[in-house]
Amino acid sequence: MDYDIIIIGAGPAGYAAAIRASQLGMKTALVEKERIGGMCINWGCIPTKAIIESAKNFNKAKRFKEFGIDGINVSKLTFNWKKVKERAKEISSKLSAGVLSVLKKNGVEIITGNAFIAADKSVVIDNRNLKAKYIVIATGSSPIGITEKFNESYIVNINKLFEMEEIPENIVVYGKGGIAVEMAQFFKLIGKTVTLITDGEKMLPSFDARLQTYIMKKLADDGVNVITSGMIEKTEGNKIFINSQTVICEKIINCSFRYAILPDTDLNIDLNNWGFIKVKDNFETSIENVFAIGDVNGKSYLAHLASAQGLWVVNKIKGIKTDFKISNYPLDLYTVPEIAQIGMTEQQIVEEGIEYKISELPLSANGKALIEGNSEGFMRLISDKKFGQVLGVQIVAANASDMIAEASAFMQVEGTIYDVVQAIHAHPTISEIFTEAGFDAMNKAITE
Repeated sequence: MDYDIIIIGAGPAGYAAAIRASQLGMKTALVEKERIGGMCINWGCIPTKAIIESAKNFNKAKRFKEFGIDGINVSKLTFNWKKVKERAKEISSKLSAGVLSVLKKNGVEIITGNAFIAADKSVVIDNRNLKAKYIVIATGSSPIGITEKFNESYIVNINKLFEMEEIPENIVVYGKGGIAVEMAQFFKLIGKTVTLITDGEKMLPSFDARLQTYIMKKLADDGVNVITSGMIEKTEGNKIFINSQTVICEKIINCSFRYAILPDTDLNIDLNNWGFIKVKDNFETSIENVFAIGDVNGKSYLAHLASAQGLWVVNKIKGIKTDFKISNYPLDLYTVPEIAQIGMTEQQIVEEGIEYKISELPLSANGKALIEGNSEGFMRLISDKKFGQVLGVQIVAANASDMIAEASAFMQVEGTIYDVVQAIHAHPTISEIFTEAGFDAMNKAITE
């Protein structure tokens, strides 16, 4: 055997698995045909959140007078797309270099090229034939093409967003899920005319109905034209005729659901009905000792969940027992304000017949939120009435993506509302709302 394990794809799933495998003493090869960090670091999570942060600051600068800051002529503010892209690229490059450094430090052999998995489970890269006891496929996913719906010359796939020289005035975002909502709001924050088109009623299929309702209203209030269950009648040049509306579009940002990027192989690996690699509970494919992690197995499109799968698989191979419960991983939206969720939704709890209580508190009563000028939002803590176990948490707040980590800690140890109220928070902080929600769940609210 050349290696103990060969991992194909160096995105969050692949590089996390490679580092962990090497740390556990496995001779490890990581194959990547493009850039270390994959979609997340180079074109997805990191650079898109960087440009969203620029848009947030651009928008917030218009409110500086509220904070007693004079001398800013709001009419002179401009959004410099070139500089924004440069900053995003710089951050991505820094993080990619950091991952590369950690891989090398841990002794992972990095092989550049396109991997082919032969029938005998050898891995061929540019005429180099490698063998390993275990193969891990972490090749990711890509947006489904939409050329049959729209004029191809107007379409920009999300991974090509940073190749745009300038942003036109009329933007159509097509798709559903977090990235579609984030992109629609991003373009609106920088003053563009935005239409968000989805092919179904639910814009955020995995989110609680309460959050779904909130974000749809928020988009409407922000002036985003949202068209759900869009039946496209025809397209003529930069005009889309849909649901009896005429939408002007100069660019269509493709944020549609994704398809698996499958490796070239002679192995007969089973796929599910949507074309993703079918895996068992341990992420093993239909081929013994061949695993599939991250986007390519269709379980999730989240980078942190992909990394968790990678760590879990390697631990499992080495006989290390760790828990893996997909509902204990947070969902985040980097909108204004941010939205985060973990655990069960109210709809799932109802389906399971669990008696529950919802403690919902607004940020408008939170001192730190008022100080920061970020009082829009709320927190929902859903608890089991019988034992007080925390079943789910949903947060709408400026820094919800950070706050949800506290809920994650409670969920991981099956914490109760009695544990929640025992956690002491500094005052004033937005996270104090956890304690208040805990007391409310106990019917002993101290803020009313």
